[in-house]
Amino acid sequence: MVRADLKALRWLAFAIPLLIAVAVAMGVGIGAQERMLRQSSARAADDFDLVIGAAGSQTQLVLTTVYLDLEALPLTDGALLNTLSKDPRVAAVAPIAFGDVVRGFPVVGTTPAFAGRWGRVAATEGRLFEKEGEALIGADVSLKIGETFAPSHATGGATHAFQADAEEETRHRHEGVTYTVVGRLPRLGTPWDRAILVPVESVWETHGLGNGHAQDDAELGPPFDAKTVPGVPAIVVKPKRVADAYALRSSYRQGGTMAVFPAEVLVSLYKTVGDVRDVLVASSWISNGLIFVAVLLLLLTLTGLRRRRYAVLRALGAPAVYILTVVWLEAAILLATGCGLGLIFGWGAAALVSRAIEAETGLRLAFSAGLTDVLFVVGLIGLGSLLALIPAVLTYRLPVSDALRS
Repeated sequence: MVRADLKALRWLAFAIPLLIAVAVAMGVGIGAQERMLRQSSARAADDFDLVIGAAGSQTQLVLTTVYLDLEALPLTDGALLNTLSKDPRVAAVAPIAFGDVVRGFPVVGTTPAFAGRWGRVAATEGRLFEKEGEALIGADVSLKIGETFAPSHATGGATHAFQADAEEETRHRHEGVTYTVVGRLPRLGTPWDRAILVPVESVWETHGLGNGHAQDDAELGPPFDAKTVPGVPAIVVKPKRVADAYALRSSYRQGGTMAVFPAEVLVSLYKTVGDVRDVLVASSWISNGLIFVAVLLLLLTLTGLRRRRYAVLRALGAPAVYILTVVWLEAAILLATGCGLGLIFGWGAAALVSRAIEAETGLRLAFSAGLTDVLFVVGLIGLGSLLALIPAVLTYRLPVSDALRS
C-alpha cells in the first residue's frame, strides 16, 4: 500500500524530499563550515606560541603574522630581539618582516630556525636557506628550485592574482636585488604555503637598513647587533614552559609593546563567527519549520483526497491501525528521505565552499563528517516523524460511513 501510494504521487514523491533537503542542507552546511574554519585556523597558529609587536591592534598583529593578511604594522625596536634571545624563559625567537611580493606571493623575512618551524619541518625539495640571497618557498608558490627572481615593494598583501606578473610589481621592483630558490617546504595547510621565506637580513638590506649584524659576513639569525638592528613588524617567541609564556606575555604588555597569544584573538573571532552562525542556524530552523508545515499541509490535502480509498479498505476489513500505519509511513518516509538528502547536500555544499575559502585564504579546510550534523538531522527526522502522525491520526479517526459518502 505504501509503495502504491508513493508511486501514485509521481513527481510529488521527488519534489517533497528535495524541498526538505534544501532547507536541511542550510543548517548542516553552516555548522560544518564553521567547524572546519575553527579547526583549520587553530592549526595554522600552532607554531606561533607568543607574538610580540608594537602597541596597536592585537587582531591585526595576529592576522598579519599568522595568516599573512598583510597590512602595514608599526615596527618594534629591533634591540628587543637580543633581549629576548638572552632571556632564560625563551627557547627560541624569530623576527618576522614583510614588505615585498613576487607574482603576488608575499616575501617574508625570518630566520632559518623559524623557516623550519624550530626543527619540526624539513624541506621536501632542496634545503633551508643558509645565507643572504637564498629563498625557501611554500608548497603553493609557482617557482622552481634554482629559479632566480627580483622582489617588488608592496605595502600590503597580493594586489593581484597569484602566479601573475602585474604592472604594479614591475613599477616597484627592487633594482639589483635577486633571490635564488634553494628549497620548498611541505604543505602545511596554512597561508604560509603561499609565502616566500628569505633571511630577514636580506629584507633589511633590500630596504637600506643594514643587515642587523656588526659584520657583513655574520651568520644568519640572532644574536644581532643591538646598535644597528632595524625594527621589525612582529617577533615570534617560543617559550620554554607554559608559565614562561604567561610571564613573557605580562612583561611585554607595557613599554610600547604588546604580547599576545594567537588563541586569544581566535577566541574573540570565534565568538563573532559563532554569533553569526547562531543567527544563520536559527534562520535555518525557521526555514525548516516553515517547510515542514507546508509539507504537512500538503500531506493533509493528499490524505483528504484519498480518504475514500482508505474507507473502502476499512470496509473490507482492514484494521484502523493498519490505515494509521500506512498513512504515517508514507509521510515519515518522505520527511526522512528529505532530511537524509539534506545531510548529504549540506556536507557537499560545505566541501565546495571550503575549496573556495582555501583558494582565497590558503587555509586548508579538511572536511570531516561531524556527529553534531548527524544528531541535527536525526532530531529533524524525529520531529518529522511526530508531524507525520497528524495526518495519520486524522485518517484513523475519520468514520468509515462519512468517508464512503464523501
